[in-house]
Amino acid sequence: MQPVVVWGLAYIVGLLLTAIPMGGAIVLGCGVISAIVALKKSRKYARIFAIAGCVGLLAGIYLQFRTPQPSQIDVSRFVPQEKQEVTISGKVAALPKLTQSGKLQVWFDVAAVGEQKAEGKLYVTLPEIEGKDLFPGQAIAITGNLYKPKPKMNPGGFDFQKYLAQEGSFAGLSGKSIRLLDLNQKPEWGWWMVQKQIVRSQTEQLGQAEGAIVAAMVIGGQVVDIPFDVKEAFSKIGLSHALAASGFQVTLILGVLLALTRRLPKVIQISCCGAGLICFAGLTGLQPSVMRAVLMGFAILISLAFERKVKPLQSLLIVAIILLIWNPLWIWSLSFQFSFLATLGLLITVPALSKRLDWLPTVIVPAIAVPISALLWTLPLQLFSFGIVSPYCILANLLTTVLISFISLGGIVSAGVSFVLPAITKFASPILYYPTHWLIELVKFFCQLPGNSIAVGTISTGLLITLYALICTPWLFPKFRRQWWAFLLVGMNLVFIPAWYTRSNLLQITALSAGAKPVIVVQDHGRVGLINSGQAEAVKFKVLPFLRKEGINHIDWAIAASPAMSDGWKALLEAMPIRALYDFSGKKQQVISLNVVEQLAQRSGKYVSITPGQKIESGTIKIQFLSVEPTIVQIAIAQQRWLWLRDAPNVSQSQALGSALVGNEILWWSGRQLHPKLIEKLQPKTAIAYSKTIHPETLTQLQQNRVQIYQTEADGALQWTKNQGFQTSLKVDESDGSFL
Repeated sequence: MQPVVVWGLAYIVGLLLTAIPMGGAIVLGCGVISAIVALKKSRKYARIFAIAGCVGLLAGIYLQFRTPQPSQIDVSRFVPQEKQEVTISGKVAALPKLTQSGKLQVWFDVAAVGEQKAEGKLYVTLPEIEGKDLFPGQAIAITGNLYKPKPKMNPGGFDFQKYLAQEGSFAGLSGKSIRLLDLNQKPEWGWWMVQKQIVRSQTEQLGQAEGAIVAAMVIGGQVVDIPFDVKEAFSKIGLSHALAASGFQVTLILGVLLALTRRLPKVIQISCCGAGLICFAGLTGLQPSVMRAVLMGFAILISLAFERKVKPLQSLLIVAIILLIWNPLWIWSLSFQFSFLATLGLLITVPALSKRLDWLPTVIVPAIAVPISALLWTLPLQLFSFGIVSPYCILANLLTTVLISFISLGGIVSAGVSFVLPAITKFASPILYYPTHWLIELVKFFCQLPGNSIAVGTISTGLLITLYALICTPWLFPKFRRQWWAFLLVGMNLVFIPAWYTRSNLLQITALSAGAKPVIVVQDHGRVGLINSGQAEAVKFKVLPFLRKEGINHIDWAIAASPAMSDGWKALLEAMPIRALYDFSGKKQQVISLNVVEQLAQRSGKYVSITPGQKIESGTIKIQFLSVEPTIVQIAIAQQRWLWLRDAPNVSQSQALGSALVGNEILWWSGRQLHPKLIEKLQPKTAIAYSKTIHPETLTQLQQNRVQIYQTEADGALQWTKNQGFQTSLKVDESDGSFL
């Protein structure tokens, strides 16, 4: 037993256990107990375990020390109580990147807010026309709305607040205009210039999509604006790694440089390779996956220099420790986690799997063994983080391996030539264009196949640990290696059977935080219903992430009762089928466009227009359309009645008194003023407003009637189950949250 291995693992475990209260004390306790047990056999081992416990405790303290905190003059302290424009001056920290909404995202180092001195890192979005020519180090003033980022408002959604905190930022700015503070300022040299030149050269010669793909394979997708539809297609079928600079590019660089310098003295050979790795790290940025690959590359160079054999597993552990000492927050980076798990899988599983595939041609074996090994070791984390698997992942990797290898090597050569002899790249562009175009078309083909990605639902932390224990057991205990298939079968059953059983017996209603439009998801013993879709942006970032987290791949019934949502229904239908869509708009409004109706029919779904008074029954759910003006829909679920009342003037609300039924336990509305007599007649026990604010008079009346009040835009998504009642998303996240 090597002490460095034990202490390194203790350090990593100590960082991970900061996600739970008293995590450091747990590591220390385990170390002390292990030391006491080992003391009977060896004082050396007892000392190792005791030190390991202390290392784990110190790791948690170190991470808390390195966790960014806003200073007294941080820009987040200047966020106004009410929305108003402010002017913030400072310097651009990085090249702008395009967001999915068509704006530019810029990291900004703050110097002042108005006339007051300030500091901190700011997340800024700008109109593309305003920020396209910005460069790092440029002094500018930005005018816009300063805000504090929101935490995760919906289960499965993106935690914007946590993301910014990990980057050392605690505020954002929705910029509208910029002003140059130094009209004569010229950019200083930096790696960003080389990055920009590589991207420009590739896109000019190959086109936007093909050029971005080639550039991403050279310098990484983090610094390249890949078209979002192409990026999403690669991600959907498990090829995201192809767009990330990592170990594959490092292997190519070392292989080429070692071949070119093989006749030179060893000192020059290793120096050239080291310089190549440094340049690669500078071009791709300090990303966890890149730094892991670069440091592993340096480990190989050190072994060549001293003519010693590399111990891959120990080298991987040492690299992980170095990176986590440099930035302990990377322990929560998915890029870091996926990179190390995939590499661990390649080191452990590829040799064993290659032996079992030795009956195949030698060229094919790595193409099969590598993706299977990487998938096996990253799949539990993928299920924990996203709850999605791609059944075509291995086949897609097998068919694209040659193309990706050729494009990566060709891209590196092309990038180098573009600086020396840029004219030659024009003649060489077809050599790269066609393979890249074929790769994109092949990826799109897989995305069009049925079941290209399957949502199985996110798994718990306990199941995540259990799955990795099952994966590691045959590796750690040789006597179990022949029974590897049994461990694989047990793992699959632990994922799919409990998930199937839970969904088959679940009765849950979720009111999502989806902006101004109300959205409710009903899960009724395996049947899924959706009331409203929300806008297209809400569908993409709020509705679909929740459905995937819950393992939902189709919607049994859906209700459209709010106008101007055709784009939302279209985006939803592109992601999953809807078996029946009921239009509750009445004759005066057209909620569903003809294009959506046609799209629904193409996916074997039916469209039904519902008139006031009609009822829909699905499983234990009964829905009745009561009124058009205002829109009133009643939902009976598990002996409870929900009443949705859409916005309407007081006159219409008075007319609705005859339509609304007495005894609705739950009222769901926009938060605007309600007619006092309407509240008296409905007599709700719970009121849910899909807004940040509630009209003061209505709020007072509800409070006087002792009504439980929730606001999805302030409290996060609201979930109801028969056993637990109502729970808000933010309260659940606070109890289960990590150190941030």
